[in-house]
Amino acid sequence: MLAAAILFWFGRGLDWDGVSRAMRQSDWRLILLAAVIVAVTYLLRAMRWRAFLLPLIPAGVSLRELFAATTVGFGAVFLIGRTGEVVRPAFLPLRDSRVRPGAAFVTIAVERIYDMVAVVLLFAANLLFFRVPGGEAASFARVREAGLVMLVVAITGVGGLLILRRHAAWITLRLNKWFNSKPPLIGRAGRLLTGLLTQLAEALGVLVSARELLTTVGWTALLWAAIIAASLLVYRAFGLPVGLSETVFVLGWSLVGSLVPTPGGAAGTYHLATAAGLVFIGAVSTIEGAAAVAIVLHLVMFSPALVFALYYFLRSDINVARLRGLASSQSAVQEEVADSRPVAPS
Repeated sequence: MLAAAILFWFGRGLDWDGVSRAMRQSDWRLILLAAVIVAVTYLLRAMRWRAFLLPLIPAGVSLRELFAATTVGFGAVFLIGRTGEVVRPAFLPLRDSRVRPGAAFVTIAVERIYDMVAVVLLFAANLLFFRVPGGEAASFARVREAGLVMLVVAITGVGGLLILRRHAAWITLRLNKWFNSKPPLIGRAGRLLTGLLTQLAEALGVLVSARELLTTVGWTALLWAAIIAASLLVYRAFGLPVGLSETVFVLGWSLVGSLVPTPGGAAGTYHLATAAGLVFIGAVSTIEGAAAVAIVLHLVMFSPALVFALYYFLRSDINVARLRGLASSQSAVQEEVADSRPVAPS
């Protein structure tokens, strides 16, 4: 219902002939180049994912399998929304038996933390240099306050994760004692929770190892530099007078929109937030122009994943039913929890 309401709100009142006309007038050579860059970002994500998995799987994971799981996962997000994010960590263990489902899931959680913090830092730092649009000083002041709040929340969250990493053994011991005194059903759920916390603490080893931290931060920087470059190319394809600072500013708006779990990779909310950001900075003169840019940008960010996902599904013996079964089954995660090892404080 929420998804339908948002999509209706975004589409209602639009002159779709104007949207189509704006798309036809864009430079599709730049848009295709942006799509190629986005395809490269999936490879960068796979490389970073391998670095996240190293604390759990020292022997390493095949980059080919990581790339396959990444593209299939993002294709699923585009088709069914944020709930499709479980597909990526469910797909990898089917391709590489060395990777247990719990390890795949917790490293995806760490990845999401990295991405969230990266965008918040970019957005907050950009606010120091961003030029206030004419007549929007009061609105921009509220945006700046929101950016600072997001920055504080992000820093606090990272601090909490570091505490978890350092004291994971003590925390899980206390939780296990408490859950063991509860009824069997609650006890099983508690053991599942503490097992996942143990896995997460191991994966967070990338935050306390200088080499692993530098590696994962480096991949994250390259990833978001490529995403910003692709976004800027799409804006230039529509002839928008925007630069690097404006691109990062709109990226922050898009992030907020993408947090709402709607089908189509946050379709509707992403478009609405991106279009609103472009209108706010005065990059477009009509809402139809802003909508056209938002729609094309959204397709650029996900369509390469759909192409690769289709390829891997056609060449794989993994069917949708098996993938759905692994994603929804608790047995695989419980097996992973049973094999979890305590993490010593470091």
